Amino acid sequence: MNKRYLQKFAKHLKTLRKEKGLVQDDFDCSKISRSMYAHVELATSDITLSKIKAIADIMGVHPKELLDFD
Repeated sequence: MNKRYLQKFAKHLKTLRKEKGLVQDDFDCSKISRSMYAHVELATSDITLSKIKAIADIMGVHPKELLDFD
């Protein structure tokens, strides 16, 4: 696991979430738990493609947008 990469992803994810006016509780559904989402946003857990898709669906964005960060 590349911690630095996960931290960059987490920061980007948090920024997008806030831009969309969402809170972490909005991610508590059958495809991803609020707890799992929180771990990803804190960069304490890696994430699968299916979870990226679930997050993108909840945010109303294309999964590619979640991965578009420096």
